[in-house]
Amino acid sequence: MNLERILAVVRARNREFYRDKAGLGWNILMPLVIVLGFAFIFSGSQQDLFKVGLLGNSTRPAFLDTRHIQFIKQQSEPEAIEKVRYHRIDLLLDLRGAPRYWVNDLSPNGYVVERLLLQAHSQPSEDLIRELVSGRPVRYVDWVLPGVLALNVMFSSLWGVGWVIVRYRKNGVLRRLRATPLSAGEFLVAQIISRLLVVTGVTVLVFAGTNALLDFPMRGSYIALGLVFLSGAIALISIGLAVSARVRSEELADGLLNLMSWPMMILSGVWFSLEGTNVWAQRFAELLPLTHMVDAARRIMLDGAGLTDVTFEIGILLTIGLVLLTLSSRAFRWQ
Repeated sequence: MNLERILAVVRARNREFYRDKAGLGWNILMPLVIVLGFAFIFSGSQQDLFKVGLLGNSTRPAFLDTRHIQFIKQQSEPEAIEKVRYHRIDLLLDLRGAPRYWVNDLSPNGYVVERLLLQAHSQPSEDLIRELVSGRPVRYVDWVLPGVLALNVMFSSLWGVGWVIVRYRKNGVLRRLRATPLSAGEFLVAQIISRLLVVTGVTVLVFAGTNALLDFPMRGSYIALGLVFLSGAIALISIGLAVSARVRSEELADGLLNLMSWPMMILSGVWFSLEGTNVWAQRFAELLPLTHMVDAARRIMLDGAGLTDVTFEIGILLTIGLVLLTLSSRAFRWQ
């Protein structure tokens, strides 16, 4: 083994890397963007220990002055009750009329917050109407699984198409394909179909395997869940196609795909609920395709939603896919 030859290859590869200014820039800026993003999402005071939902604001009980509790305004009573059921908030307090609250007696945090509420209530506790939220408690693994499945679809869709096409362009594969009757639109549609077959097969295997090991709840329609993942994959594959339409550098493509995937991985509710985080972060999350995919899959699996309940999310994902596919076919270049 010749050390001089090894060092020569190392020097050549390093020069290739730092001469690619775009790729080098993404490698430097990406960690900074991630840190600043987290700081923005969780901006404010120190993290509170408990979350309490509030309906209305006609009264101001002393309980609202309790420290280390985050009080979050709720717009819909049924939706807020479901959040209590699935431990997204620890207790729901109604301030619109006769004082009442909802609590899940299977929630440890709910028990603690309820004791604090009763102690802070100025009148006898009998004046407070206690509404018990029942139902099977949702484990964290049950709650996070739809997001993990969607995350797997995202990575397979973005890198399995976007990065690969850039490599084809760099290696001259696309230049040779250009000499055939194949059009850019046909090539891109073929990429979508090929990746959909792979993503579908992998997702089914992961779903079946995790179900056998964890026995997670599946309360909704399998058809609706399949259509959600299918439309989400189309939208994410189209994002990968849009990134690869003109990029020639694999390093730049990797940076752009990271720039697309990291905000979705953090803001789309895969690992934690955005309830109570920065309001602008929540609004931005609504623009991300992975957010609609995770939300729809979670409502199907945990809440028993059917196809009609997730039609809006499926429509958004298919629209994103159609628009980006059209733009990609027009902007695509073979070399």
